[in-house]
Amino acid sequence: MMKSRTDEEEFWHSTKCKPFTFDDDDDGFSKLKESKQAVNNIRPLVDEEEDEDDVEKVSWSGEPVGSISWSVRETAASSQRTDRESTFPKTSTDPPTRSLSGYSLSSLFKGKTKGGNFQAFTDSLSDSSVRLYAPELRKPKSDYKDAVSDLSPEETVQRMLQGKVVSLEKFRSLQDKMCLLDVSVSAHDGNVITAVLIYLKRTLSKDVLFRELESRQTALRHFIHYLTETRDQRLLLELLRALGRTEDMALLQYKEHLRIADENKRRDFLKSCLSLPFSAEDSGHVQDHYTLLERQIIIEATDRQAERGGKVEIFQKFPRRASILNMPLVTTLYYCCFYHYTESEGTYSSPLNIRQTFKISKKQYFVTALAARAKLKAWSDVDALFTSRNWLGFTRKKSPLSFQRVVDILQKNSAPTQVLQEYVALVDDSDLRISLAQKLKCHDIVINMYRDLKDRQLLLGYLKKMERGSVEERKINELLNNSQIRWKN
Repeated sequence: MMKSRTDEEEFWHSTKCKPFTFDDDDDGFSKLKESKQAVNNIRPLVDEEEDEDDVEKVSWSGEPVGSISWSVRETAASSQRTDRESTFPKTSTDPPTRSLSGYSLSSLFKGKTKGGNFQAFTDSLSDSSVRLYAPELRKPKSDYKDAVSDLSPEETVQRMLQGKVVSLEKFRSLQDKMCLLDVSVSAHDGNVITAVLIYLKRTLSKDVLFRELESRQTALRHFIHYLTETRDQRLLLELLRALGRTEDMALLQYKEHLRIADENKRRDFLKSCLSLPFSAEDSGHVQDHYTLLERQIIIEATDRQAERGGKVEIFQKFPRRASILNMPLVTTLYYCCFYHYTESEGTYSSPLNIRQTFKISKKQYFVTALAARAKLKAWSDVDALFTSRNWLGFTRKKSPLSFQRVVDILQKNSAPTQVLQEYVALVDDSDLRISLAQKLKCHDIVINMYRDLKDRQLLLGYLKKMERGSVEERKINELLNNSQIRWKN
């Protein structure tokens, strides 16, 4: 039966739902004022210390969250879900849905109990009959075992060789620690041995560790190398002292001079090292080192002053390129042969004084002096090095080096042909002598040798290499025209 128009208007005006009209009383502005008023009425309930539990929360089923019926329903639903799902949750492709729980994060973290809602939730968690599951990403069982399980020394070392993480803290007794060290040594892996030694260094006293390492030479060498690389000088010195290796301890202390830059401090340090328990040979080297540095300091100060004064000719013609400080002994001898060759033996910078002080061999001194004087083109000094007199007063050239080596040194220092051929003629081997003479263009030597061999053909062949009108060409022609020579060919 159709309602009349009067009845319809009475129905719409008697309900909460109003029809859409364009009247000014029902415009959006009036609705906005009503909404703002409703919000202001609710604000005191939720603004106090941001307590969200003051407002009762209702699940989608319409029951208050935290009530007994809600807890039972949620527990049953959770049990059903966990029975159907595995430990690792599957990734869902369904669109996200709203959570069935009405609890907020703030109530869970703040632990609010006001209203009883959170208390009911914690009571449900404490119930032993309720079993809750949370998704958890666990490590593989093998990795978990490596870190915490009771592994034997062999298993521990094996896993260290495989690069897995292990814990050495379980090895607490001295016997277990030494067993672990022995197994690591038998594995022949330096990284594993070093890792175990670092653990032992941290957990054992120095006396016990030193005593145990004394009978394990392989581990001891690794430990000494580790302390050397990490520059733990103090512990290394204590270890060597405990092992009775006094010479190694002394050499280790002596090595510290390399870190001292100031020459005077280094000299004083070397002087303090003279009392260390070196071996006889090493003690002599340390003494020579100290004496050499002390002498270098004196020579350097004197020569620097002379060079700045500008009165010494050799320093003006050949300026010094570097300081003599901390140079080797042979370099110091070469320096003195270059700048102080003519000084008397009583001075510190005299080459003869240095030779006598440091017991330099005759051959070493000869080679160094020859190189220095040839560099200066002092050929008279070079000649004097070879000249010797016998008991009858006759002079002859004598060398502790082979004359082939002498010729090489002179050639590298650009010696003139007149000087070179004098020493090429002293080479014992004839074939080598001819080869050197041809290479260095010592023509007189080649011509004289072919003359002595009475080989006319070789002399004719060599004549073709001579320049027209040269002295050597005239000499060869004179020999070829000499009727007194009986040629072999």
